[in-house]
Amino acid sequence: MNLYINQIEEKIKNKIKVEDIKIINNTESHKKHKSFQKGKLHLILEIKSDYLSKLRRLEAEKVLMKTLKEEFNKKIHALEIRLK
Repeated sequence: MNLYINQIEEKIKNKIKVEDIKIINNTESHKKHKSFQKGKLHLILEIKSDYLSKLRRLEAEKVLMKTLKEEFNKKIHALEIRLK
């Protein structure tokens, strides 16, 4: 799973200039939820980016979601975005 998370991190870095990025797999915390889907990840994205910080929050999140659109179709169920 760490390899997949590293691939997501690289995908973001290839599209957006970031100063710092951390992706936390929070899937275990959601296993008992009704909407839990086996094989789908719940991730927390902590990202510091001068580029994103110049955008309104909603616009910054749209850029990130567009970058990861394909991943949502495959393995990501939920993404919590923390802009720093």
